[in-house]
Amino acid sequence: MLTLFHHPMSAASRFVRLTFGEYGEELALIEEKPWARRKEFLALNPAGNLPVLLAEGDMPVVGAAAIAEYVDETRGVLKRDKRLFAEDPMGRAEIRRIVAWYLEKTENDVTRHLVRERVFKPMMSSAQGGGAPDSAAIRAARANVKQHMKYTNWLAGTRNWMAGARFSYADLAAGATLSTLDYLGEVDWAGNPQAGEWYTRVKSRPSFRPLLMDRVRGLSPSTHYADLDF
Repeated sequence: MLTLFHHPMSAASRFVRLTFGEYGEELALIEEKPWARRKEFLALNPAGNLPVLLAEGDMPVVGAAAIAEYVDETRGVLKRDKRLFAEDPMGRAEIRRIVAWYLEKTENDVTRHLVRERVFKPMMSSAQGGGAPDSAAIRAARANVKQHMKYTNWLAGTRNWMAGARFSYADLAAGATLSTLDYLGEVDWAGNPQAGEWYTRVKSRPSFRPLLMDRVRGLSPSTHYADLDF
C-alpha cells in the first residue's frame, strides 16, 4: 500500500486522495502539519509542502501535479475507460489548465488564505505564526471566491464536465478545492446553481465518501457538507 502525507484541509491532498479513489486504490494516510516542519518530513520534501506520496520502493513523489502524472503513467494508461486524462494532446492540455486553475490560482487567491486563517492559525504556536485570524486576508479571499465561483458556474453550464465531455482530473481538482471551501461554509451554491448541480454529481461518486467523513478538531463542517443532495 502506498503512503500519502497529507492534511485533510489541503485541497491538493484531497485531489490526490480522490485520484486514487477513482482507481479503486487505498492509501495509507499520514496527517502532516506543514507548519511544524518536521525533520523527518523535510527529509522527504525539503520544500515542506503537501502532498507527498511514498510510491513504489518508498520513493517520494512531491506535489499534486507530479503525483497526478505518476498515477496516469502507472495506472491511468492501463484503464482506458477510467483514465483521468484525455487520450489526445489538446484534451490533456485543457485538463492541465483547469487543474492549475483550481490547485494554483484558486489556491493562491482564496483557499490557502481561508484555510490558514480559519484552520491552521488556531493550531499554530506564536513562534510558528499562529494567533488571531487576519480579517483583511479573510475579506480579500471572500471577495475573490465570488469570481472563482462565477467561472465554475460558467464551466459547469457550458460543458458536461469541467474540461469537456468526460470526467477527468479537472473535476477532481475543482471538487477537491470546492469541498475544502464548502467545509468552511464559504461557497454560495444558491447563487451558482449550475456549479451546484455539477458538484452534486461529483460528491456522489464513491471516491468522495472518505472526504465527506473528514473532520477537523475544533471546527465543524457546514451543515450541508456531507449531504449528497443539498
